[in-house]
Amino acid sequence: MKCLLFGANGQVGYELQRSLAPLGEIKTCTREDVDLEDLESLRLLIQNYKPEVIINAAAYTAVDAAESNEIKTFAINVNAVDIMSKEIKKLNGLLVHYSSDYVFDGNKDSPYTEEDQTNPLSVYGKTKLKAEEKIIESNCQHFIFRTSWVYGFHGNNFLKTILRLASEKDELTVVSDQYGTPTSAKLIADITYACINLAQNSLKNTSGIYNLTPLGETNWHGFANFIVSEAINNGLQLKLKQENILPIKSENYPQAASRPKNSILDSEKICKTFNLSMPEWEFDVKKLIKQLHEYEKN
Repeated sequence: MKCLLFGANGQVGYELQRSLAPLGEIKTCTREDVDLEDLESLRLLIQNYKPEVIINAAAYTAVDAAESNEIKTFAINVNAVDIMSKEIKKLNGLLVHYSSDYVFDGNKDSPYTEEDQTNPLSVYGKTKLKAEEKIIESNCQHFIFRTSWVYGFHGNNFLKTILRLASEKDELTVVSDQYGTPTSAKLIADITYACINLAQNSLKNTSGIYNLTPLGETNWHGFANFIVSEAINNGLQLKLKQENILPIKSENYPQAASRPKNSILDSEKICKTFNLSMPEWEFDVKKLIKQLHEYEKN
């Protein structure tokens, strides 16, 4: 199988290079290899390579910066995806695309399902929703995976930021009124492989939108607390003590882009469709903190 992977040097792309290896030939593309704002070059790349699967792990993800960079965000998050979906349709292939909890406004009192009404609050969220619509309009075979609060070994993320700050500061304030489910890039990559593999061997059409997060929920303050607790359990020397991680409200931590207060996604559909089971969110956090500590020691 020929796979074309965009965003290969990002958090999820890094893990996908590992997880997708058993599928066959993988052509990896970073922003140095292809400019997603250059639509003609993107189109020619796909036409020349003729992939059976396109995996799009590339996006403009600077949520706050997107508010003042709407044209660039739209170009990368929507126009490039439009080209990918149309070209893979011509090849009768599969497009795997990663979307976001930010397509919702966060006003629901329970976890969001794939059928719930979307209402993005930010430029980033609006472009992620528009990309979903472009994919569906193209009528290509597709997996749209909505995920949230992504972290991983590679790249910058909340988990690594908290570990860094905990080694530098003796007090930290963290938002406590935004709820979601931390999702590891490794889990996203492993589930992606499982879904592609099962789809290739299935006669039924499994195209669609799927929530992809582990089980459970927390808020950013709770997530930070858990990170610091596990770091201490693994023997990391931190300046910050858990009791000095102070909760604050969103309004006391102003940001350019509005965030949904409820980012919790219900992953029942993907589990039933592909006969999968999800771990609790804490499982991969523990594994990654241990991995990061071992990496630092070596």
